[in-house]
Amino acid sequence: MAVTRPPAPPTPAAGAASVVAVQNLTKKFGSEVAVSDLNFAVPPGVIFGFIGPSGCGKTTTVRLMTGVYRPTSGQVSVLGQSPAAFTATTRKALGYMPQQFVLYPNLSVLENLNFAASLYGLGLRRGRRFRELLDFLELYAHRHKLARTLSGGMLRRLSLAAALVHDPQVLFLDEPTAGIDPVLRRKLWDYFQTLKERGRTLFVTTQYVGEAAYCDLIGVMAGGRLLMVETPDGLRQRAYGGDVVEMCLQTPVDYRTVQQLRALPFVTGAVTLVGDTAVRLTVAAAGTAIPELVAWATANQVGLQTVEKFEPPLDDVFVELVKRETDHA
Repeated sequence: MAVTRPPAPPTPAAGAASVVAVQNLTKKFGSEVAVSDLNFAVPPGVIFGFIGPSGCGKTTTVRLMTGVYRPTSGQVSVLGQSPAAFTATTRKALGYMPQQFVLYPNLSVLENLNFAASLYGLGLRRGRRFRELLDFLELYAHRHKLARTLSGGMLRRLSLAAALVHDPQVLFLDEPTAGIDPVLRRKLWDYFQTLKERGRTLFVTTQYVGEAAYCDLIGVMAGGRLLMVETPDGLRQRAYGGDVVEMCLQTPVDYRTVQQLRALPFVTGAVTLVGDTAVRLTVAAAGTAIPELVAWATANQVGLQTVEKFEPPLDDVFVELVKRETDHA
C-alpha cells in the first residue's frame, strides 16, 4: 500500500517588497471595460502566472504594467515607479515580450536581435550572448533568415530572444509559448525556472491553463475581472472546497462503501467513483485524512491498495473556479 504526500508548493519570502503593485486598476476603451478594479502584488523572485481565456484582459493588464497603456483609474507600480514615469535605468531592468511580433520583418534574425541589444545599451561584444540565446531557442541555424520568412512559432522565439537579450531583472511575457511545440514549451518553462532561481521575477500570461502548474502564484482572470490570486495547490482547494484524495481498493466499490465514506467527519465534499475500484473524496486536509482513511479501511476490513493525494489538472480547476464565480455573480 502506497501512502504519498506531495511537497508543499513554493511561496515567496514573507515581508518581501513587491516588484509589481496594482491597486484598483481599471482600463476602458470608450464605453467598453477591458479590465475592472484589479488588485494584486508580485513579490520578487517568483513566476507569477496570469491565466484566462482569450479576451479576458490579460494582454491589457500587461500593457498597463509596461506603460503601453495608461490606466483609466487606479495605480500601477513597477520597481517602485509608475510606468508613465519610468527612468532609463528602470526600463533597462525590464524585459517585455508582446503577444504580437513587433520587430522588423525585413531584417534577419541576427539583425533584429542586434537591434534589440542596441536599444538596451549592450556592448559590442554581444556575440556570445546572441549565440547562447539562439542556440537555446533553436534559431541559430536560421540566424540569417529574414523575419518575414519565419513561421509563427519561430517569430515567437525571436520575440522571446529580444526580451531576454539584456538579462533583465523583471520579465513580462505575454503568451510566450503560443504556437510553440510541446517539447520546446517544456524547455522554455524549465528555463523560466532557472531565471527565477537566479533571482529574476517573471510575469507570464498564458491560455494554456496547465502551464500554471509551473508558477508560484497564479492570477485567474475572467471577463476583465481578477477572480483570485493563489498558489497552484490553493487554486485546487478553492475549486473543490478542500484537498482531493484518491483511494484504490482491491475489490469493486459498492454503494454501501460510498455511503460509509460520505459519512466520515473529515470528508467535506464530493465522493466520486473512478472506474470500478477507485474513489475520489474531497477532504479538509489530505495530510490528516489519509491516515484516517487507512484506519477506516482496516477497521471495516476493506482491502486497500493505495491512498494518496490527487491533484486535479489545472484545466479542470480553472473550469470549476469560473463556474463557481459565475454561479455566485
